[in-house]
Amino acid sequence: MTELMTPERESTVASRPVGRPTRDAGGGRHPGLALAILVTCQLMIVLDSTVVTIALPAIQGSLHFSPTDLSWVLNAYTLALGGLLLLGGRAGDILGRRRVFIAGIALFTLASLLGGFATSAEWLLVTRAAQGVGAALAAPSVLALIATTFPEGPARNRALGYIAAAASSGGSIGLIAGGMLTAWVSWRWVLFINVPIGIAVVLLASRFIQESERRPGRFDLAGALTSTAGVTALVYGFIRAASAGWDDPGTLGAVVVAGVFLALFLVTETRATQPIVPLRLFANRNRASAYVDMMLVPATLFGMFFFLTQFLQQVLGFSPITAGLAFLPLTIAIFTASWTVPRVFLPRFGTKPILVAGATLIAGAMAWVTQISAGSSYVPDLLGPLVLFGLGAGCTFMPLTMTVLAGVPRQDTGAASGLLQTMQQVGGSLGVAILVTVFGTAIRNAAGYPLPNAAPPVQAHYLLAVGITHAFNVGAVFAACALLVVLLAIRGAPSNPTPRPVVQE
Repeated sequence: MTELMTPERESTVASRPVGRPTRDAGGGRHPGLALAILVTCQLMIVLDSTVVTIALPAIQGSLHFSPTDLSWVLNAYTLALGGLLLLGGRAGDILGRRRVFIAGIALFTLASLLGGFATSAEWLLVTRAAQGVGAALAAPSVLALIATTFPEGPARNRALGYIAAAASSGGSIGLIAGGMLTAWVSWRWVLFINVPIGIAVVLLASRFIQESERRPGRFDLAGALTSTAGVTALVYGFIRAASAGWDDPGTLGAVVVAGVFLALFLVTETRATQPIVPLRLFANRNRASAYVDMMLVPATLFGMFFFLTQFLQQVLGFSPITAGLAFLPLTIAIFTASWTVPRVFLPRFGTKPILVAGATLIAGAMAWVTQISAGSSYVPDLLGPLVLFGLGAGCTFMPLTMTVLAGVPRQDTGAASGLLQTMQQVGGSLGVAILVTVFGTAIRNAAGYPLPNAAPPVQAHYLLAVGITHAFNVGAVFAACALLVVLLAIRGAPSNPTPRPVVQE
């Protein structure tokens, strides 16, 4: 899930030059091809956060994942992507945006190819992490390359509109595409499909995209590595607790390691000359609160994707393609709200009322979905919550983005927007990890009280539904906390705030 852009923000991005290209790569002569390359990249990166979700039951059967370890297929990608996004943005500034963009897509493509041939769980997880590293190198350069390739004015604004459409719809499209590929060919094609697309992007980018001007700077490798290691250890601790319990030495060790690395990260950032995360960004109450919500909402959303995918296929018996299409109402609701809110409601009401409405809808959706059981049906038990959640998400992400970027000093704009995307990815990973812990614990407890005289398939459906219901109860707590943050911590803002540009520094 990525940051949603709107025409108001597009115009601010468009007004800021990224720098003169160091040499003419042909982008000015073929802007349509350059735009197609960048939009394809944006869609591919966003889509890969969810395209494997529908394929999870097939992957589990093929590579023998446990129900709790299965979440690493998602988290290996999102953790690497979220943890290294800021470093990828800095690399583009120093080494050249196009160069880093091409290197990132090349790594992403190679990892996709190797992942498609995976014969073990470990092989697949390593390649998913490598995909995330490649995506973290490529993603921050997309907006900057748009500004390099297109002159200020309508052309750049239109280009940014296409990028925004790819960003807002990619996650939901991934669910549908994953269902089709898994049903029609094999789960391996959710990875193989990236290979021809990635090769085309690499070959065409060097010819049709202009290079950006390099800027002197330093890599905060210590900050990037300690933050990524700390969050990864924390996620591992939660997932291990799901199967081994909190008294397991491995679980406790992972939590201790996470605490050490995260403490080192804070120390590093306070001493670094050019920190990857300027801690002063959290000094503003509204911005700090919006960052918290940017973790809580994706934590809820990614968890819902992860568990509903399994519920639809393993309990309701949906095929992969039908399960993917079952998320279409969510996609339509997000797109409708994302299109309507900035044009109709934000200018009239301002950010806080919209945030309250969005958080309320999300909390209501999660409260509704906690009522599912092995006897539930798609209509209305799942359709209603999906629509509510989509409308709530569409009302939430753009105002939160405006809240984060409002009043950011120019020198911190890139870090603020990069941290925004990082919070989304890390929040999704932590959310899935926590919910998986609850899920695993609930299944172990329910297994001690089986249904009397129930056939094995019925018993399996019962246990899965119990685990998912408990996980959604905690997801509802995430949503309630997001609503409380909006109500109590975020102050009202003018109806027409002027957000800063989001091009990474």
